[in-house]
Amino acid sequence: PTPGLLQVVKQCVRIPVFVMIRPRGGDFLYSDREVEVMKADIRLAKLHGADGLVFGALTEDGRIDTELCTTLLAVCRPLPVTFHRAFDMVHNPLVALETLISLGFERVLTSGCDSSALEGLSLIKRLTEQVGDPWGGITERNLQRILEGSTASEFHCSARSARDSGMKFRNPNVAMGASFSAPEYSIKVADVAKVRTLNAIAKNIL
Repeated sequence: PTPGLLQVVKQCVRIPVFVMIRPRGGDFLYSDREVEVMKADIRLAKLHGADGLVFGALTEDGRIDTELCTTLLAVCRPLPVTFHRAFDMVHNPLVALETLISLGFERVLTSGCDSSALEGLSLIKRLTEQVGDPWGGITERNLQRILEGSTASEFHCSARSARDSGMKFRNPNVAMGASFSAPEYSIKVADVAKVRTLNAIAKNIL
């Protein structure tokens, strides 16, 4: 998020706000310039009230980039840090998890190295038994099955829905991004009803 978005969110909510540090889409193998951007983004997030940070970095052979993670963790401290779903691209998730624990990450976001947490449930169960509560790819349709099928006590999801643009004039001949990007006249937003439903499901099970 931009510093402006972070400031406004902090004014509107009372829950802890963790900021994702991700200089671009694509893989999690970062250049020296990208690392400088990540450091600058971490400092800005801390300056503007972030309660924690979220990032991930891998080596070219699919292992946790311990050198880079150690460097970025030092910039993040004393705030808590979560390793994001770069974890789902590692060569050996059980070894990777032990690496993250030794480095000092408090949480891991994962879908069990599969397309969603439901498909990756068996690995998620092994990971949570190993250490804690990693999550990803959850909806109100699968949360109950996932919670009942694992030992985790936390979960992560976007809980979004599409909202139609308020634009009355629309130019159908122009697309501002690639063909696979979101259409110009549809906006993804956090869905309050979905959040309430997910909370109700979790409170009933946990």
